[in-house]
Amino acid sequence: MASCDLGLIGLAVMGQNLVLNIASHKFKIAVFNRTTETAKKFMKERATGLPIEMGETLKDFVALLKRPRNILVMVKAGKAVDDMIAQLVPLLDPGDMIVDCGNSFFKDTERREKELLEKGLAYMGVGVSGGEEGALKGPSIMPGGPEKGFQRLKPVFEAIAARTPDGPCVSYIGPGGAGHFVKMVHNGLEYGDMQLIAEAYDILKNLGGLQNKELAKIFKEYNRAELGSYLIEITEIVLREKDPVTKKSLVDVIQDSAGQKGTGQWTSQEALSLGEPVSTISAAVDARNMSSKKGERLLAEKVYGGMKKQAAFKGDIVKAVEAALYASKISLYSQGTALLKKASLEYKYDLKIPELARIWKGGCIIRAALLDHVKAAFAKDPDLPNFLLSPVVSSVLKERESDWRKVVLAAISAGMPIPAFYSALAYFDGYRRGRLPANLIQAQRDYFGAHTFERTDQPGSFHHIWQSANGKKQE
Repeated sequence: MASCDLGLIGLAVMGQNLVLNIASHKFKIAVFNRTTETAKKFMKERATGLPIEMGETLKDFVALLKRPRNILVMVKAGKAVDDMIAQLVPLLDPGDMIVDCGNSFFKDTERREKELLEKGLAYMGVGVSGGEEGALKGPSIMPGGPEKGFQRLKPVFEAIAARTPDGPCVSYIGPGGAGHFVKMVHNGLEYGDMQLIAEAYDILKNLGGLQNKELAKIFKEYNRAELGSYLIEITEIVLREKDPVTKKSLVDVIQDSAGQKGTGQWTSQEALSLGEPVSTISAAVDARNMSSKKGERLLAEKVYGGMKKQAAFKGDIVKAVEAALYASKISLYSQGTALLKKASLEYKYDLKIPELARIWKGGCIIRAALLDHVKAAFAKDPDLPNFLLSPVVSSVLKERESDWRKVVLAAISAGMPIPAFYSALAYFDGYRRGRLPANLIQAQRDYFGAHTFERTDQPGSFHHIWQSANGKKQE
């Protein structure tokens, strides 16, 4: 009998936890999983006493749903989503809606929405952040697609989302693939933030000579001040954890090769397409790629040696790294918000940066005190070209610039790779410099390709007849 308010397909850990969250708020939900045994195990071990029903087949699952049907899909991005849609469509009626809550590429979401609209079906792409715990206890939710579709699910989303004093951490993001675009940039910021923290840890450990127990205390103090965030909080926990096998610090027996699922790479690629620099996100993606070359890195260490012997850091390295890390995070968020603004214009998403900062303040992986400043800066001036131009930010960076440079120089001198710290500083330096050496690049392009150039003293495009290598004018 069709008695369920909505359904969910995909019972991996995230899917299971989201179902339990929805059911705990008194919404009746149907579930389906491609592997029936997984669904049966979930129903037996975790769903007892909750308003959850299971469909053994996709047809049975669809039959459990009230009309118009609302179906959440949480399967692996890419072909698996298309395959599931293809199986669902013959079972649905006009007005039914499919909601992709996975990490799909936003352009795939826009393609699917158009294809399903032709069949009379609605389609939404919804970003969900918070990991396993967030899915269960309250994630940050970024719904994109038709606004009417959002209104249908708004009571559910607002009930299950994380909450802050400003309200539930969910807001309608915009049309088409806006929700998945914003989630993609969120993940890019996550990549950059994690790499910056890893580099700060490396500097404190290998330049500062600090042990994990001391580092845990330092990150605990960092979390009490302006660096307060979920990622700083869990860094302290990670550094305290002991390996049950060796009794050593667990972090020291974990292989230094980080995985990724592609959303950081998508952010970098899309930024390149839009002509908006996000160098720190790109550096974080490159750093993960470099970490995967473990065998080659060990060979290179034998050839060139590792870190150089370095004199003790002059000054308070803990305070200097705190200042440098905060300044780097400001640079990172300046890049991310600039990309959001550029995409909003390009794709007509009408993204509202203050609202994004608000819903990222709870539930999600990048929740941080810094988001209060992001929200305030763009609420005060929605047309602010870049977060770096906010008066609050400029005063902060002026105070921390000296320590920022000191930390970066010390790490470079020691032969320590700090791509995120360095790229964050380079972005700041490039953005604040009124004249860059691109004039030479323009001259070179005009020389070999007659691409023309602009002048500083008069408008228009110009081409110069340059001398050739033998001193004669080019033809």
